[in-house]
Amino acid sequence: MAAGCRVLAVDRDVGALTTRFGGVPRCEIKAIDLEDGRPWPLGGGFAAIVVTNYLHRPLLPAIPGALATDGLLLYETFMSGNERFGRPTNPDFLLRPGELLAAFLDRLQVLAFEQGIVTMPRAAAIQRIAAVKSAVPGALPL
Repeated sequence: MAAGCRVLAVDRDVGALTTRFGGVPRCEIKAIDLEDGRPWPLGGGFAAIVVTNYLHRPLLPAIPGALATDGLLLYETFMSGNERFGRPTNPDFLLRPGELLAAFLDRLQVLAFEQGIVTMPRAAAIQRIAAVKSAVPGALPL
């Protein structure tokens, strides 16, 4: 937003988003339930998609198609092993080892992938990936 980018912030409950980003120029906040069984409701052509602390496996296949060419995906969420540190503990909300990488490896150019234990901002077991949708498979954007 500070760099002049338009941002679409989505959550089922937009209370926290509104508190943090309400009134911020170029930031649109939408209340959307991404888990209501409908297909991907956000359209496409995104220059970037950022997902944090969220996992709904049925949406993973739609994410590459929602990115514009040279669009960037940044995704970080919890993985199995997080039960030792607190919520979430339900396996439905915890990635299996390597799952995030496997979800995007054949459709995006992976720039970085990490999985393991972090201590900041709190101890957690996480996976994170940075990937780009390249017009030429295997090529990185300029």
